[in-house]
Amino acid sequence: MKWLRRAMGAAVVVALLLASAGWWWLGHPLALQGERAEVSIEPGTSAREVARLWVGAGVQAHPELLYQWFKWSGQARRIRAGSYEIEPGTTPRMLLDKMVRGDEVLETLRLIDGWTFRQVRQALAAAPRLKRTIDVLSDKQVADLLGLPAGVIEGHLFPDTYAYSRGVSDMTVLRRAAAALQRQLAGAWEQRAPGLPLETPEAALVLASIVEKETGSPADRGKIAGVFINRLKLGMPLQSDPTVIYGLGERFDGNLRRADLLADTPWNTYSRRGLPPTPIALPGLASLQAVLRPDPTPALYFVARGDGTSVFSETLDAHNRAVNQFQRGGQR
Repeated sequence: MKWLRRAMGAAVVVALLLASAGWWWLGHPLALQGERAEVSIEPGTSAREVARLWVGAGVQAHPELLYQWFKWSGQARRIRAGSYEIEPGTTPRMLLDKMVRGDEVLETLRLIDGWTFRQVRQALAAAPRLKRTIDVLSDKQVADLLGLPAGVIEGHLFPDTYAYSRGVSDMTVLRRAAAALQRQLAGAWEQRAPGLPLETPEAALVLASIVEKETGSPADRGKIAGVFINRLKLGMPLQSDPTVIYGLGERFDGNLRRADLLADTPWNTYSRRGLPPTPIALPGLASLQAVLRPDPTPALYFVARGDGTSVFSETLDAHNRAVNQFQRGGQR
């Protein structure tokens, strides 16, 4: 029986030594191959595969040891998908805590008020650590994947700054931007003023995109919206240069000529009355609110002063005088 007691005692000693070594390891910084290690965990990734990913990223530890720690802790199922980064000094405890908290390393993409989808594409292509999937897709194909009406993507993304996990796809960011636009548009539509010549939220979105491109000074935004609302009520052409420029597409060389104003396209609001068929840019919230609650004004015309602000006129004669003063330098 003495040998059994000795064996049991030795086993206890070994167990205590292993436990002591384990506790030391959990609180000791992990060795890294480089200055940092980065891992992107997709949804549904097992704890064992997470351990392998970290070792593959440069953590100097046996993957089975990491996996057993995740499992033994009781938190293996709480590891969140996302992009993570650790630096020297990170212990196994800290590593697991980071993943359980979802303490990700995030990148950001900013969509600017007034951008076209062509500019959005350029921003997506330049965004760091973003998986590119739409490069081979047409605008309509992207719109269809997002479930947007009539296969139109232009103007249907909300301009904002979007944080994203490293390695996610560009479509993931676009889905968030499209959903945000629908929320903001719905909210503005619920607060609309009575009597507007805008029958649908989509019509409001189209007009808001025009106001966005026409506004040089935020203080003028509501009044510019009011001018366009007045014109729609009277059946007057909107006569907005930005819509003509949009219709010209890549043919526009930066100089809008009289011949361009006469060249009919679906977006030429000189040759066609009413709203163009689609938005021409990303409208911000201020432009959405402006067209749905425009400033009361009797003005039917406006012209840029050249300093970002506009001169508003009620009559064509007054407008022509303003054009002569601010656009032609007073020359007749």
